[in-house]
Amino acid sequence: MNFADLGLSEDILKAVADAGYDTPTPIQAQAIPSVLMARDILGCAQTGTGKTASFTLPMLDILHHGRARMRMPRSIILEPTRELATQVAANFDTYGKYISLSKALIIGGESASEQSKVLEKGADVIIATPGRLIDTFERGKLLLSDCKLLVIDEADRMLDMGFIPDIEKIVNMLPQQRQTLFFSATMPKEIKRLADKFLSNPKEITVSPPSTMATTVEHKLLVLDDMDKREALRRLIRAEDVRNAFVFCNRKKDVDILFKSLTKHGFNAGRMHGDLAQSERTETLAKFKTGEITLLVCSDVAARGIDVADVSHVFNFDVPFNAEDYVHRTGRTGRAGRAGKAFTLAVPEDGKLVAAINKTINMDIPLSELEGIETLELDFSGKKRRNKKSRKPNNRDDRSARPAKSDKKDAAPEKAAEPQPEAPKQKDPETPKAPAREAQNNKGNNDRNNDRNNRNNRNNRRDRDDRDDKQVVGFGDHVPSFLLTKVPASSLGKKATDEEEAPKKTTRRKPADKSKAAAPKRPRRSTKKAAADETPAEAAPVTEATEAPAEAANDAPSDAAPAKEVKKRAPRRPRKKTAPKAETAENTSESSDAAPEQAPADSQS
Repeated sequence: MNFADLGLSEDILKAVADAGYDTPTPIQAQAIPSVLMARDILGCAQTGTGKTASFTLPMLDILHHGRARMRMPRSIILEPTRELATQVAANFDTYGKYISLSKALIIGGESASEQSKVLEKGADVIIATPGRLIDTFERGKLLLSDCKLLVIDEADRMLDMGFIPDIEKIVNMLPQQRQTLFFSATMPKEIKRLADKFLSNPKEITVSPPSTMATTVEHKLLVLDDMDKREALRRLIRAEDVRNAFVFCNRKKDVDILFKSLTKHGFNAGRMHGDLAQSERTETLAKFKTGEITLLVCSDVAARGIDVADVSHVFNFDVPFNAEDYVHRTGRTGRAGRAGKAFTLAVPEDGKLVAAINKTINMDIPLSELEGIETLELDFSGKKRRNKKSRKPNNRDDRSARPAKSDKKDAAPEKAAEPQPEAPKQKDPETPKAPAREAQNNKGNNDRNNDRNNRNNRNNRRDRDDRDDKQVVGFGDHVPSFLLTKVPASSLGKKATDEEEAPKKTTRRKPADKSKAAAPKRPRRSTKKAAADETPAEAAPVTEATEAPAEAANDAPSDAAPAKEVKKRAPRRPRKKTAPKAETAENTSESSDAAPEQAPADSQS
């Protein structure tokens, strides 16, 4: 069968012949005539069988008879990723170069103003991702009342990425009378249920069983330790005749780490994942297609629909969590009947994931080995592999040595039955057991903490350097002097230590006591109301008389608290009484000496 037998126009047949295609694939031979008959299609075929051309060619033939209006497209193609949308737009340019049709690429990461300008001129076909299409419609830049043809490509990937609510919203915006085409590489139950909701009396086209692999691809599985995966990947790349290859990781963080590792070891590699800018993603993919980049380290964003001619190898650095993603990853090689190889690096904990893949593709991936790298066994129980140096078996032995709970219960009545005077004798042998029990409990807690640390280190192993990396050389014995100076705690915003506060306290304290410093002030308060006609010569004996009790107070012990209270009360209470205006120095000294004795008498009066 040729393309001319499918009912396509001459302009499209000429463009297909220029592209180098003569015979249609099975999915194309069954889908194109049904699309031209305006029937809904539910197509399922393995990746690399030409699903894109099966709806692109008949759409060009249908849209050739009509005219586009401003902001009112006539057909919409929904794609899960920007790269796949860009690839479909390139196919429209290839197959429709002899037909005057306009298209608009509405994807994220590009200028929205430039896309709105294209829509204002009128577009026959819109190739878009669901998120940007809804955003353009809500801004009033797009009207969907005249759309008569809807294509949902890679529907299973739409389900995995969470686009199903957006697709339902888009379908509600479209008119009820339309033609809907559903294409997918796999057909899970959720997609089947969604297709029954959107399609009206569809024609089901299943070229091959869902999730089948190309027969030209050779599969191999290596089970090794997580720390050996990078070294194993480098050895495989050097040993195999790799023209170009995809290297898939499960996480975006692992893509960046592996890309840096391969670049550091001299490999020509690039990276691509969803967190990168669209311009960088487009440039990287273009370099990979032209051969400037040999290895493309990527996430599952590049696992669907990307058509790169003659990819020789696919390396699964991580086993995919979804078994159907393995079909799409390995489908990047062995396309159009070419030969290819797919290597998967697994750890023992991936046993369940590998079993799910084997069940999905209806075959067991053969195991392989590498010289110099230890080969391990898969753990199909789903539990994480324990470290060989774990101390948990020892803990169980220690716990088994302890008395059982039943023994304790049995021993309780015996203790109660014994006489009271013998009770202390039972406590004496138990006292040395308390430290042993505490030691066992501490040992168990330390073992648990060590196991947690081991698990955390095992999860973060990829952040470490490789085993064959050179060690970093530090300062050694020649440490700069400025690194040895002690930084004061005050400059770091911390409290000063006791050693730093010690000199401050010693400088504040003086050899003279507070009592000595305060001694000369007390007679001044008591003698403020003394005679104003005193001479300096007469005031001298007053200071001598006042210093005497001060020295006596210094010699007394510090615990004499009542004496201090009496000294405070003695000068205050005489102030209330009027003192004689003129007195001699002798009288003042006698009155100061007699003040403690007269205080009780005054209080009685």
